[in-house]
Amino acid sequence: MKMNRSFFDKAEKYRKAAEYGRAIELYQKALAHFKKEADVDGALDCTISLADTFRAKGDFTEAKKHYEEGLEIAGAIDDRTAEADALAGLGLSLRALGDWSTAMNLIGKAGRTYKTLHDKKGEAFSTWAKAGTYRIKGDIKKALEDFHSALKKFRGLKDRSGVAYTYCGLGGSSRIAERFEDSEKYYTLANQSFNKLKDRFGLAYSFCGLGNVCRMNGDYKNALRYFKKAEVLYKQIGDKVSYAYTLWSVGTSHKMLGDYEKALKSYKESMGFFKQTKDPRGQIYCTLGIGELDYLKGRKEKAGKAFSEAFTSAKKYGFAVERKYAERLIKALKQGRGFPSNLP
Repeated sequence: MKMNRSFFDKAEKYRKAAEYGRAIELYQKALAHFKKEADVDGALDCTISLADTFRAKGDFTEAKKHYEEGLEIAGAIDDRTAEADALAGLGLSLRALGDWSTAMNLIGKAGRTYKTLHDKKGEAFSTWAKAGTYRIKGDIKKALEDFHSALKKFRGLKDRSGVAYTYCGLGGSSRIAERFEDSEKYYTLANQSFNKLKDRFGLAYSFCGLGNVCRMNGDYKNALRYFKKAEVLYKQIGDKVSYAYTLWSVGTSHKMLGDYEKALKSYKESMGFFKQTKDPRGQIYCTLGIGELDYLKGRKEKAGKAFSEAFTSAKKYGFAVERKYAERLIKALKQGRGFPSNLP
């Protein structure tokens, strides 16, 4: 029994250090032992931690499978806290796979359970998760409201990590709302916090955010410098999705600088990762970017097809922001102006 916990504790340390591959290996060893010993509590802890780790590295299908297994175990032993944790995690995984509507329901259910249990940390987490889901849906006003609410809750709990991740959420939502000064303020605060916390994943997230702020301000040289820092960390961590979004930003910076070959290379690499991780939103952004490059190279018909494809996909998934971007590019194509565009 002690050996199982030793594997589990080591795995937890690796997960906190964002060494996800090693963490998964040890969680799986611990889980096999817990199951052999019929230690249900240990198996439950392990299953949910495995799911969290798969989600952190962008393997959402595998994460979903483990959260569902965790839900079953939690239900069988009536562990309501673990049930809420699994519901929230499952919601975040489905959100990343494009199903923000089901995600919203699951996260809402988790939030209500946390409230019943007087679990303040859980309540703050579910508010943060709901805010991010509104951002993916494209309801930026509601996203900002909920991120501010989560920030207040995390501050009340003196949860420095929760505060820092909420700053990142506020930074991203402010950028989509085209409040670039606010975006820079929040990402800078996040970066400072993650530095103190020695959180490599958070640092990468905030570097990418700061790069996007520079990109929106037309400072492509510094944007690429920040993206490089994020890329190095994401590569070390093994987070394919975050790395793919960084590559998309790199591609867009090269496109704005007129280096279309470099832009295409980044977009194609980014698209490969988005397809691997089944992220429809990321694929829409890459389709739009590649379409713009076709337009800039005089292939207007091909560009039109790409924009229409992105529009159809955004409509199918109910992504309001991406739908608006696709509409904007279709309109610009018809009028023969407005390229290249620097999407937030």
